[in-house]
Amino acid sequence: MVAKLVEQTHWRQVVQRLVKSQMSIRGVKYQMLSDRLAGIGITQSADNLRNKVNKGIMGADLLLAILMVLNAKGVDADNLAEILADLQAKDR
Repeated sequence: MVAKLVEQTHWRQVVQRLVKSQMSIRGVKYQMLSDRLAGIGITQSADNLRNKVNKGIMGADLLLAILMVLNAKGVDADNLAEILADLQAKDR
């Protein structure tokens, strides 16, 4: 179960970890991600993507597009709750 109060920085770290893990699983670097997004009509430079992912700040539309072009599997509430719990445990 997700804690009732989650810091904004934790949500950003969840985005960061989720995207980076999906990229790692598939061996995708930022330039390849940029190319894949361009293939569906989304223009984002590799440097811009790197900055957004490292900060964990991007629009929901870009996040969904990234997960789609990465063919992400198994992203569900339990997965997100696990990442959040890990982040909150590190704060203790």
